[in-house]
Amino acid sequence: MSIIKLIFLGIIAIVIFNFFDTSSEEYDGAIMLPLDTKVLAFGDSITYGYRVDSEQNYPSQLSVLLNTEVINAGVNGETTGEGLKRLPSLLEKYKPQILVICHGGNDIIRRRSLTKAKENIISMIKLARAKNIHVVLVGVPTVEILTLSTAQMYHEIADELNVPLDDTSLENILGDSYLKIDQVHPNAEGYKILANSIAELITTTYSPLPFKAFE
Repeated sequence: MSIIKLIFLGIIAIVIFNFFDTSSEEYDGAIMLPLDTKVLAFGDSITYGYRVDSEQNYPSQLSVLLNTEVINAGVNGETTGEGLKRLPSLLEKYKPQILVICHGGNDIIRRRSLTKAKENIISMIKLARAKNIHVVLVGVPTVEILTLSTAQMYHEIADELNVPLDDTSLENILGDSYLKIDQVHPNAEGYKILANSIAELITTTYSPLPFKAFE
């Protein structure tokens, strides 16, 4: 076999290998969403990106993964009660197709009623669904006997309202000292993992509404 043929076959083998290689750790969901999709990332300091550069917070990284606009609507220190009051104006202002809710951490830290926090998050979801907005939920962990475990209220909300839930990302991130800057906030690498998980959750659960002509 000639050298030219060997080189040619080698190139073909590399192309085939790269085509079928799915070992990348980053989730590529860009082609699965319409380019005009708008995502509202709603929550507290975990959404805001406490003590990381703006391009490192999860909404910014999610925007790159999905190749679409992601609005960072995180407020440091906010509770679910405060968030519920803030949400309606944001939905009206931005008119997103998708809402990511990552809220409740400050209720947990401040030992507020989680029954009330659950009610607040349910109200947020219902506000969004009344506007045909697709909602995904990110669970926040609590400390239970020296271990982190996603608070039960998130599982209850997901079951009761049939909401897509990421119940492992923050639990795993905040349980790893290399992925967080303090006990309750991810670092840039932790946010990368969170963004990838949310990207996968969105692209596997969101079905864009079919186009309707103006009447």
